[in-house]
Amino acid sequence: MLEGQRCLVIGSGISGVGAVSLLKHFGAEIFFYDSNEKLTIEELQGKLPADTRATCIVGELPGEIEECIETAVLSPGVPTDIPLVNRMRERGVHIIGEIELAYLAEQGSVVAITGTNGKTTTTTLVGEIMKAHLGENKVFVVGNIGNPYTLEVLGTGKDTVTVAEISSFQLETTHTFRPAVSAILNVTPDHLNRHHTMEAYVEAKEEIAACQTKAEICVLNYENEYTRSFGDRCPATPVYFSSARALRDGYYLKEDKIVKAVNGQETVLMDIHEDMKLVGICNVENVMAAIAIAEGMQVPMETILATIRSFHAVEHRIEFVATKGGVDYYNDSKGTNPDAAIQGIKAMSKPTILIGGGYDKQSDYDEWIESFDGKVKWLVLIGQTRDKIAECARKHGFEQIRFADTYEECLALCTELAECGDAVLLSPACASWGMFPNYEVRGQLFKDYVNGLA
Repeated sequence: MLEGQRCLVIGSGISGVGAVSLLKHFGAEIFFYDSNEKLTIEELQGKLPADTRATCIVGELPGEIEECIETAVLSPGVPTDIPLVNRMRERGVHIIGEIELAYLAEQGSVVAITGTNGKTTTTTLVGEIMKAHLGENKVFVVGNIGNPYTLEVLGTGKDTVTVAEISSFQLETTHTFRPAVSAILNVTPDHLNRHHTMEAYVEAKEEIAACQTKAEICVLNYENEYTRSFGDRCPATPVYFSSARALRDGYYLKEDKIVKAVNGQETVLMDIHEDMKLVGICNVENVMAAIAIAEGMQVPMETILATIRSFHAVEHRIEFVATKGGVDYYNDSKGTNPDAAIQGIKAMSKPTILIGGGYDKQSDYDEWIESFDGKVKWLVLIGQTRDKIAECARKHGFEQIRFADTYEECLALCTELAECGDAVLLSPACASWGMFPNYEVRGQLFKDYVNGLA
């Protein structure tokens, strides 16, 4: 397959290291490359296992190496339209990513989940359901969730299931990837600085089902215009869920109950208040998607529902941290775009001091500001986007705005503004880059601060 091929791995993060490890198994000749001139060859080599034979390159890629490459493996953070990739593509080089590379070695069944929001919660929940059904050692939870597929795939077998969270960046470089069950939870504007147009972003998400047939299933959100319309042209068999209306076939919310319908015949599955530890309508949708996915994988409903009853919120996603001085603190650091942050606001039931701002992904904030709906007492802004968000908020008549220059100043200000009976919510509507390595660090620092309060 790739034995003896000259393969270039672009990007030295965890995905790149995983790609090198799998290419070693395939018997490829490996070139490990990072354009960051601040790195050294020794640092690059230090990221790899000691017995890995790879030519490490930093800075500018020599022309003679570029010309000899047969397959290039792109890390998710590497845009597919940079000059280097364009030149190789024009020369006929096979351009793939970590997901496609790992899938070449997959021996079992695959569940693949994408969407602008809800991916991590749904993937984690489906992973727990599959483990309850098959056993811990028969399920691999991988992908954008932080565990590279390439590092796990060699453990797969005919009786295993891989549950993969997949981003639009990863889907841009898939070609033969074919899950037994796929899901697109929702599509709202995000990453337009990378994809440039909404059309391109939507197309990337839809790639998750590109190689499926009607023998496979694609779970779709009926209340999202992009996913609903995709059902009409989806190569897989669409299965819908809805939080707003009854469906003749599918899963939907009816008052406080999640219902399954087959040919119009309803079966009540669970009560969202009594049987769920998760909060917010976004998590009701995530649970319905997980039920649809798991049923698509022939998991008994009793196993599905038992797992949901014991499932707690994923870290950094509308995660309750503590009550201090009569104030509830919630960590929604994974609210990295306006639509995700809207769900965080919807989940709040108390007057809220909201932390917003961060890296600019060219998002619009109008709908987010409008979702405040009288709940937000103060908006405390930090980061690159703070002025842009403040301007948008004032345009919508919201004036209760404070600025902070540092994260520490921001957290202290929120504590000062909050009164007994209020909530403080970290749900920034922006990526963490520029101030933090990732949203996990941002969220953990928030939790450390809260837990340190008297």
